[in-house]
Amino acid sequence: MLSALFIVLPIFALIFIGWLAGWRGMLGPAASAEISRFVVLLALPALLFNVVAGARSAELWQPGYIAAFTIASSLSMAVSVIVALRLHGSLADAAIEGLNAGYPNIGYVGIPLAVMTFGQPGLLPASIGAIITMCVTFASTIVMVEIALHRDVPAGGVVLKVAGRLARNPILIAPVMAAPFPLLGLAVPPPIDTTMKLLGAAASPCALVALGLFFAARRPSPDKSYGYTAYLVVAKLVVHPALAWFFGRYVFDLSPFWTSALVLMCALPSGTGSFMLAESYGRDATLSSRTIVITTLVSIISLALIVGSVG
Repeated sequence: MLSALFIVLPIFALIFIGWLAGWRGMLGPAASAEISRFVVLLALPALLFNVVAGARSAELWQPGYIAAFTIASSLSMAVSVIVALRLHGSLADAAIEGLNAGYPNIGYVGIPLAVMTFGQPGLLPASIGAIITMCVTFASTIVMVEIALHRDVPAGGVVLKVAGRLARNPILIAPVMAAPFPLLGLAVPPPIDTTMKLLGAAASPCALVALGLFFAARRPSPDKSYGYTAYLVVAKLVVHPALAWFFGRYVFDLSPFWTSALVLMCALPSGTGSFMLAESYGRDATLSSRTIVITTLVSIISLALIVGSVG
């Protein structure tokens, strides 16, 4: 449990730093939204570029693990989106809020935890999980939000408008630009590699500071169901890893190592993706921010139990 605490403690430290900066007025009222835009439009695409470009295509091809991870994440998220739709009927908000149930914090928590638990071999399942989370889970949420925000456009126009927006989205462009490097066995030119690594390294800390700034802002509390927050916490920390275990063990017959790694990656707390999207699209981020903090706090115990069972 102490190891898990040490891994998640910096997350709360950065959130607290952001909150303190907002509370003391060190950064203006628009800082949270603007930093989130920086993350979504610049830092996160650079991080995604780094993950894809630095991957080894032969090692990454783990069809059973990929399928189990994708299905478990998609199901957990889909059910949560449906529940959110029944609560307030907005597809844009439901997609962003439901993302909390299927978007694990692999970059900030998963990678160090995987290495701590499995040694260097743990980097492979963590890297695959990061790629799926960003290229499938996160990207599908963007698609749903774009469709929801352009419902006033005629059917044919919706497809063209959404396709055009997606084609210009840096988060979707980045992996496409990076894919030729691992596929063709090419190395990223050093200047580009260094630039992308510097920019990508800012994604997680900036997102967490922006989350703290959001908490510090004085705003009326919206009518959001705390019951749904509790549901998202259970969905992320219990349902998501349970689905992963079922599909990994009984459907795709993964080895003990890959099954354990799969469960551990899916048991991670909610990442900051939902919060960043909410801020970027001007949607209410209260529920997402609350879920991120609670799942991170509770995961100190749940992850410790999972790591202990693996050991």
